[in-house]
Amino acid sequence: MRTLTFALFAALLASASYSQRPAVPAAPVAADQAVSKANQALDLLIQEKYADVISMLAPHLRSALSEDQLRGGLQPILRGSGAILKRQEPKVEASGDQRTVILSVQFEKSTWDFIITVNSNGELGGLLARPGTDPSVVWAPPAYSKPGSFRTEEVTVGKGEWQLPGTLALPMGRTRVPALVLVHGSGPNDRDETIGPQKPFRDLAEGLASRGIAVLRYEKRTRYAAARLGSIKNFTVQDETVDDALAAAEYLRGRPEIDSGHIIVLGHSLGGYLITRIGRRDPNLAGLISMAGAARPLEDLIVEQNAYFASLQGNTPAALAALDKAKADAQNVKALKPNSSPSEVLFSAPPSYWLDLQGYDPAVEARALKQPMLILQGERDYQVLMTDFARWKDALKDRTNVRFRSFPALNHLFEAGEGKSTPGEYMARPSHVAADVIDEIAAWIAKI
Repeated sequence: MRTLTFALFAALLASASYSQRPAVPAAPVAADQAVSKANQALDLLIQEKYADVISMLAPHLRSALSEDQLRGGLQPILRGSGAILKRQEPKVEASGDQRTVILSVQFEKSTWDFIITVNSNGELGGLLARPGTDPSVVWAPPAYSKPGSFRTEEVTVGKGEWQLPGTLALPMGRTRVPALVLVHGSGPNDRDETIGPQKPFRDLAEGLASRGIAVLRYEKRTRYAAARLGSIKNFTVQDETVDDALAAAEYLRGRPEIDSGHIIVLGHSLGGYLITRIGRRDPNLAGLISMAGAARPLEDLIVEQNAYFASLQGNTPAALAALDKAKADAQNVKALKPNSSPSEVLFSAPPSYWLDLQGYDPAVEARALKQPMLILQGERDYQVLMTDFARWKDALKDRTNVRFRSFPALNHLFEAGEGKSTPGEYMARPSHVAADVIDEIAAWIAKI
């Protein structure tokens, strides 16, 4: 979600995953009609006709998303990206009575994917902007990746309708190796956790596989099966993240190359925030790693992040309106009760999502875990702050099998930079997870 700290600057403004479903699904909208509607919405966004876009939304989303909120979320993206150079051919995905259209647009300064869902009534059931990949920018392996020392294999994580494609990196010429599962931040992440030209999960996978550690990464449900998530009545982080992380660990236990007693889960951002839940659900995990994991209620971080964005935008009226909306939504999240209307949308998620997290304190709850833990934080991170890192340290100071390390020059993606970190930093140039992070993780895994 855009306003969630863990979105890595994906601007999620409404989601098809959380819309109410009819008792009997209607016939899906025709693909050409969905593409036409999506292009119409994108044209209006580019023309900054936000009220017209609001009018195209499904009723429950129309009441949940204000014109100022839409403007505050998308205007900085569209104005800051420059002129449009090319619009790629649309991609269309179908699920039930909805179709999701992906419109990739290459601007002068960046590339963005606009993901627009159209329901059976021809209304917009979801609107998402995420950093795309400029076809002219080719990811190159970091210096610490040694391609001859490992091989990759395409695999499937999970069962039934939630089977997800993934990639397993295996060290060459070794057996019974330790293995690591990579768990994404929020939003529709791919297996590499691609953000513009950055691929932090691929960096981690290749760097650690070069050091003798198998690494499994996979497509996230919110990307690979986003429309299908709408069939879940009471959507929570278990559906979004936790269940697939557990399935990935279980998959590794069945691989003969893997030491089944030496499987670790690494969560980044939202994944780091949920690492305590993952560890509690699977006590047989050998270790847990949190990279930029929040230790405070998400709604509080949402407000902080909106305030930061507003300051970067010079506290424009649109940015301040978005901040005011975030503050109001945060208060509503805190006030939710179990009987809240399931159609109510707060920060683009249903009440079930927030009710599930009420009272969740990952750092305090981690005291009860037995697994060794590694807590990592970039000191230039504006999405998850050193305040959170300090809370982890304070809560777990009496546990002897927990290691903490922060990196002064690193941002939320654990990439190096200087000065104040901004969303544009992710898009400016290709970079890589710092070698110190690879070294820290590899050394810690070797010791547990």
